[in-house]
Amino acid sequence: MELARPRFLPDADRSRGEMEALQRELAAEAVFTDDLEGDPGRLGTHSGPPVAGVDQTFREREGGAEEAVSAAVLVRGGRVIERASAVRETAVPYIPGLLSFREGEAVLAALQALAGEPAVTLVDGSGRIHFREAGLATHVGVTLDTPTVGVAKNLLCGQPRRSVDGLEEGERVAIEADDDVSAPDGTVIGYAVQTRQFDSPNRHVNPVYVSPGHRVSAATAAEVVLACTAGYKLPEPTRLADAAADDLR
Repeated sequence: MELARPRFLPDADRSRGEMEALQRELAAEAVFTDDLEGDPGRLGTHSGPPVAGVDQTFREREGGAEEAVSAAVLVRGGRVIERASAVRETAVPYIPGLLSFREGEAVLAALQALAGEPAVTLVDGSGRIHFREAGLATHVGVTLDTPTVGVAKNLLCGQPRRSVDGLEEGERVAIEADDDVSAPDGTVIGYAVQTRQFDSPNRHVNPVYVSPGHRVSAATAAEVVLACTAGYKLPEPTRLADAAADDLR
């Protein structure tokens, strides 16, 4: 993958106000409609185009400096066909809504190191489900100008259209913009997607929160994640990237 818009690189030297202003520019540049190749239901299958997954972890260097360790994998038919990684020092603490400035440099470097071209990239983090509609998946997608989907374990902002408790496997619930999100109230900015569920009243799995990053609609983002899920809570591309990142750490 190549940089398409280097002006959006996540420079940690920016002030908080400058970071938030850049995110507003990213949201204005982002495309939250479908512009990807292939049938979403076949992405990552044996006969479909490959899907990339990227995840990151952190480690402490001698002397106390912290590093972001990012792993990117290219997946087809549930099998990793290519791996790449990158390590970058983190210069920004964890601040909700500014995740891409903390770990985006490592994520972008790992994806750029992939030789193959995915039809879509699943990012461990939010896309349009973000205060300024520009989470990590949007930052990555717009900077590389590649279709991206954010897959988060927790809901950063927005409001589920109905309760997400006890959803059945495969079920999805729209997440709407509210007063915390720059999009007009009621805009569907993503979905709670139930990728896995126990067949027991005493145990349950929480949904993942899926949102378009760039060049994907909210509905298609949910469809892609369900198509890439294989018995685990996380879709295979990010699950396998998570395991690769842990190995690197």
